[in-house]
Amino acid sequence: MKWKLTLKYLLSTVIVAMIVVQLNIAIAIFISVMINVNPPHNGHGIFNNVESFVRDFNKNIFNDTYDINNVYVNDKGKEILKKSSLWIQVLDNNGNVIYKYNAPDNIQNKYTPVQLINTYKYSGVEGNKSTVLVAEKNINNYSYTYLIGFPMTQVDKINITTDADSIKNIISKVLLSIIVVDIIVATVIGYMFSKSLTKPVKSIIGGVEDLAGGNYESYYKEKGIYKPVFNKLNNLADTLKENERERKKIESMKNEWIANISHDIKTPLASIKGYAELMSSDYDIESDEVSQYAEIIDSKANYIKELVDDLNLTMKLKDGYSNISREEKNIVSLVRGCIIDILNDPKYSHVDIDFNSSEDKIILDIDELLMKRVINNILYNSIIHNDEDVSIKVNVASNEKTHIIIEDNGKGICQEDLKYIFERYYRGTNTGDAHKGSGLGMAISRDIVKAHNGEIKVESNIGIGTKIEMIF
Repeated sequence: MKWKLTLKYLLSTVIVAMIVVQLNIAIAIFISVMINVNPPHNGHGIFNNVESFVRDFNKNIFNDTYDINNVYVNDKGKEILKKSSLWIQVLDNNGNVIYKYNAPDNIQNKYTPVQLINTYKYSGVEGNKSTVLVAEKNINNYSYTYLIGFPMTQVDKINITTDADSIKNIISKVLLSIIVVDIIVATVIGYMFSKSLTKPVKSIIGGVEDLAGGNYESYYKEKGIYKPVFNKLNNLADTLKENERERKKIESMKNEWIANISHDIKTPLASIKGYAELMSSDYDIESDEVSQYAEIIDSKANYIKELVDDLNLTMKLKDGYSNISREEKNIVSLVRGCIIDILNDPKYSHVDIDFNSSEDKIILDIDELLMKRVINNILYNSIIHNDEDVSIKVNVASNEKTHIIIEDNGKGICQEDLKYIFERYYRGTNTGDAHKGSGLGMAISRDIVKAHNGEIKVESNIGIGTKIEMIF
């Protein structure tokens, strides 16, 4: 994939370079043709196309009607010649110079046909270093030949004598060489350009492959035009790394929870099985003992049932449990009733619970059984996980929303445990052997509150206590 990307950019660059080169050649040819067809006429335009200038200069040459040898250049022509440092000689049919202007003194005054040909073909004439061009002027059926000399520093001739096949061969070789050089140059430049452009893309592809393979440790320098992409890639690696760490922790908690639940179920099952075997044996058991054994079996069975019910409930709530039997209930009475039930239990009659409410009646549309489950779970946690002298404050208030606050001055929860308090399968470090629950209590409480479109928050500090607030 990386090589395909590089090759794609390379071919694109080569094609573009070749198109540009060919276009430049076409433009150069077009401009050259246009200059020859219609030369510009600026201050020194005569040097752009000297042949056209020489041919057109004949309109400045005149003769005497009665004397064909009396030839002259008009004032306009003289001004043009003088301004451009040019000279002129006019010849009769015999090659004799019958008129000259601005010509050097040492220049010859007669030309043979061969000299005229050589003068036109090659730069310079005998006695003077000028580039000479020859043209003709016809006046009253009499032809004059005139020579115009140009400074060699401004106009020069290059003569190439060859056959047509050689010219074609040279041109084809030159064009082929140009094309080959263009391809080589375009390939080198294109490769360099493509490499610089695709190098960061390769790094990005490599980063994505690392993330897909579970390698989240790579870090990429955030620079160049792909700086935002590298930034997102690094952020994604950090996020995935953190998620993987959390996943492993949750997985470890889940495995530990399964082991604990298995142990919690196995222990009462062993008791049930033992007492059942004892009752079904041939041993003579008194009625009081039968009643005692049956009570233990019932207690252990109820404990297992609670664990199974917790499992079923948390799965239903996790999957968006919506079978909630809502009714309008006075939440103040409900919370007060939960507190009274706890204090009526001889085991917890000594607990200090202070209850306050801003109003005697606050109506909420709730599932009474599920809401009692939440209140009881939080209250029992405050009692069981703290010392016997713990004080608990319960406050119910209503303004725009209803707030139920349960606060204790107990041991508190460490920040590490606090992060996972609402996670399924989590049992905090304060859980002792006296409390063997499912580990789903707080997760169930959170899900029940959320099912009632509410919010639950917890604050805690070691040695200060814990505060749990529910908002509906």
